[in-house]
Amino acid sequence: MQFSPAQIRAATWLGMGLLAWLLLAALSPVLMPFVLAAVLAYALHPWVERMAARRVPRWLGAGLAITVLMLVMLAVALLIVPVVSKQVPLLREQVPALLEHLNLWLTPLAARFGLDLQIDVNLVRDTLRKLVSGHESELIDGLLSSLRIGGSAVLAIVGNFTLMPIVAYYLLLDWDGMVGRVKALVPPRWLEPTQRFLDETDAVLGQYLRGQLLVMGILAVFYTVALALCGLKLALPIGVFTGLAVFVPYLGFGLGLVLALLAALLQFQSLTAVALVGAVYAIGQVVESMYLTPRLLGERIGLHPIAVIFALLAFGHLLGFVGVLIALPASAVLLVALRRLQTLYVGSDLYQDGK
Repeated sequence: MQFSPAQIRAATWLGMGLLAWLLLAALSPVLMPFVLAAVLAYALHPWVERMAARRVPRWLGAGLAITVLMLVMLAVALLIVPVVSKQVPLLREQVPALLEHLNLWLTPLAARFGLDLQIDVNLVRDTLRKLVSGHESELIDGLLSSLRIGGSAVLAIVGNFTLMPIVAYYLLLDWDGMVGRVKALVPPRWLEPTQRFLDETDAVLGQYLRGQLLVMGILAVFYTVALALCGLKLALPIGVFTGLAVFVPYLGFGLGLVLALLAALLQFQSLTAVALVGAVYAIGQVVESMYLTPRLLGERIGLHPIAVIFALLAFGHLLGFVGVLIALPASAVLLVALRRLQTLYVGSDLYQDGK
């Protein structure tokens, strides 16, 4: 049985694709920092190009872009550290006082229904005292033990975060040359459609990044103003952190909610005030999920709101936390590919056979 040249070419491309998939699966732990560095370089490349157009050396522009991004990430991290370090130790003193106020309200209410319900404040106070102080040595021993057990994992995480900006810097230095070398591997007859696909993908991803920044800015202002109206003293750091952290879907919102509730609990010692802060975050989550993300992100990349929700769930299920991070940009690339496939299908004999 002889195969036609078209069949041989199709089998060759299929084999190359399968080999590439197997290599990606086998090397995924090693490739992760390089993939994230490539995404980082792609996002920063327009800034470097603008600086190069103003006669700024590329090596200096790339270094400035990486440095500014690292400083922004450090500033966001520093917003949360003082809040946690100052508020958590106060739990031992403030929570029992709050529970005593709760008892004054809960005990008469339960008595109306014939119930003897009362919170054991002394037990809670002793538990918090053991958790917050007096067992530091046990906590340190446990931490060191876990670091020894998972030492390789900890080193891998630290190494990846150290490696990412370095790889991104070198990618920015040679971005145009690297893109040109990749394009040189494309067969000449496919070069024009490939270039159109890349241009459309670049436009979609650019719109995604601008939409994401707009969502982050709107939410940072909303949470800061809303928490300030509630009287929360730490409204600015918590609001800004929550707004910027929504880049990581659900996790950023969850961290901001925990910090805000903890700060409200320690400052007001009132369930009404805590519930009010919780209501602010509930409204913010509804606005983000039902309006901002579908409208400012979904519409910009051409995804229906239902498709946005499905993309987050599907990529999160397949790839875990990393999948949630790349869900929307990866969906944008897939959307461009599906549009091309739809065009090919509509123009094919399979679709037009019945006409």
